[in-house]
Amino acid sequence: MPSAVALAIPAASVCAVTDPLAGLLDLPDCRGAFDDARAAVDDAMRHPALRRSGGPVAAEVGLRTAVASADLEGHGYELDAVRAGTVTDPVLQGALRVSGALDGLGATWSRAPRQALARLHVLAARDSVPADALGRPAADPAVATRLDALATVITTTTVPAMVVAAVVHGELLALSPFAGPSGVVARGAARLALISGGLDPRGLLAVDVGHLEREPEYRGASGAFGTGTRDGVRSWLKHYAAAVTVAARILTTIADGVVASRG
Repeated sequence: MPSAVALAIPAASVCAVTDPLAGLLDLPDCRGAFDDARAAVDDAMRHPALRRSGGPVAAEVGLRTAVASADLEGHGYELDAVRAGTVTDPVLQGALRVSGALDGLGATWSRAPRQALARLHVLAARDSVPADALGRPAADPAVATRLDALATVITTTTVPAMVVAAVVHGELLALSPFAGPSGVVARGAARLALISGGLDPRGLLAVDVGHLEREPEYRGASGAFGTGTRDGVRSWLKHYAAAVTVAARILTTIADGVVASRG
């Protein structure tokens, strides 16, 4: 398997590949892990609170996601302090901006992923990096080639959205193309893949909380993905499915809380 699941293929040759992500679910144990995660999501999405209170649930998910993403970037804060508006840390604020902007970026992601990534970086890294670096990946031909290949895969693959999100997330972590909080960009892009791909159209899955709950596994599996080996990619895909399963549990917990608050 080519490095980072065929995403290091030169952009000019990607079109010659039927679908470089097509075989990922055939890696050992991956199909079952993704099927189980999808079943957990489907069950959580049937919660009756989502029919009348989807907006408040989505807002809480967005908050928890941003706090978790900043924490994974080394900027951890108590959820209640962030909820109270007392945290001014620029990385945390950037994660909040990313989380709040995802609904409006779905169409851009589907047709122009690199443009969406640039926007995510502007949102995530404002006040963290110099203004002239915002939205600009590293000036490295190898980075440009891999980003072009990733963009082509995003706009042409037919694999399930959860697989696309896992690959986008893993590749951007491995490549780290942007200055500053590049991990916040990677996690935001993965959520965009879930939203635009139809698995999570309302942004109700706090997958980054799942990554944080399983942080040692997150670190190890993402590093393994970057090696491009079959076992490394398999490890990351299984972790991603586990994080989505955690997100489904969290969605149910938040929705239950909404019901309880209504008495």
